[in-house]
Amino acid sequence: MKSEKQEPRDNAPRPDVIVDFSAPESLLYVGIKNIGARSAYRVVTTFDKPFHGVDGTKCITDLQLFRSLPFLPPGKEFLQFIDPLSAYFQRREPTRLRVTIRYADREGRKYEEIIPHDLRIYRDLGFTRCVRPD
Repeated sequence: MKSEKQEPRDNAPRPDVIVDFSAPESLLYVGIKNIGARSAYRVVTTFDKPFHGVDGTKCITDLQLFRSLPFLPPGKEFLQFIDPLSAYFQRREPTRLRVTIRYADREGRKYEEIIPHDLRIYRDLGFTRCVRPD
């Protein structure tokens, strides 16, 4: 008897990996997170343009975190500091980015997500710095 893999139902639990940017307190971060219900395997992230952080000294898109992540369990998130927003924009780093994320589930089914980002939205947002009392 021949065994065949079943295709997942539309509502079946699956991994769901995203890459997103955030800017708490005017500090820019990029993160990768599995928001799905199952583990993701062989996660590879590519950006359509390279961008740099840490005062322009580190190519964020070349980090091992984005090139090859063997395992990403549900709910797991990695955050990478990029730069203060003002420094990122002053260096004229890319603001419109397209991120492609490829990964598989335990059964070997492959997934691909393409996420557009426009970091210019952070220029328009108002930010406050928390001041701690002495």
